[in-house]
Amino acid sequence: MWQAPPAPVSREWLPVLDMPAPGPQNRWTVLLRALLLIPQFVVVWALTAVAFLVTVFGWFAALALGRLPDFVADYLTAFVPYDTRVAAYLMLTVDRYPPFRFEVPDYPVQVRLRPGELNRLAVLFRIILVIPASIVQGLVNAGWWMVSFVLWLVVLILGRMPQPLYEATAAIVRYRMRYAAYLVMISSAYPKRLFGDEPGSEPEGPVSATRPLVLSGAARGLLVLFLILGLASWATGSITASVNSDENDDDVNTGPAERVVAPLVPGPAGHGPRE
Repeated sequence: MWQAPPAPVSREWLPVLDMPAPGPQNRWTVLLRALLLIPQFVVVWALTAVAFLVTVFGWFAALALGRLPDFVADYLTAFVPYDTRVAAYLMLTVDRYPPFRFEVPDYPVQVRLRPGELNRLAVLFRIILVIPASIVQGLVNAGWWMVSFVLWLVVLILGRMPQPLYEATAAIVRYRMRYAAYLVMISSAYPKRLFGDEPGSEPEGPVSATRPLVLSGAARGLLVLFLILGLASWATGSITASVNSDENDDDVNTGPAERVVAPLVPGPAGHGPRE
């Protein structure tokens, strides 16, 4: 019987995310997930501040050298996996608390990065080039968080994350990691494959639950839903900001005396005393 040839393997190396298949989770850790992560939020905030300064220095150095200095690459290749482990735990894909260390070879979530030579032109325009990926990851993350309470309830009640939800969430975590790696220049590969990999994309067979990350139809549908919700959130925020801006303009056009007296006069707010 005729069979379709295997999918061609891309020669471009993309940052790798390895995660285990979804398993049982402790309902207490799910219930208190955000509270448990408060110390990690503080650490990630501090590490992010350092990463920003290191990246700025690395940008100038990469323009001159065509690569990141070793100490810059070393820090950023430790920071991105750390941030990814915290994000994976926060988004309920794993139940093991992320340790406060850079090197954690036994942790379920592993990230592989390969800093190397960089195209100086791509480095120069990195902030502009990354805008489309920034929009995509911003929308899909916003959409996930819009329904995060419902997702949290599902995991809390079932004691595990359903497979389609796990696949969609893992795809978001991976895309977020690849976006960060490209932004800080430890990867020259543009972030891609939000909707997963093709079957057979790993020539040596499956390595982990997310390598290759082959999404079911339900998982792809969830990603589309998250994108739509993120877009709706952005549109709502834009409309609200526009309305507030118009109201502020009206306040500016109102005389100082009227602005002071109006709140003291009974009736609808914003109307001054009648003559």
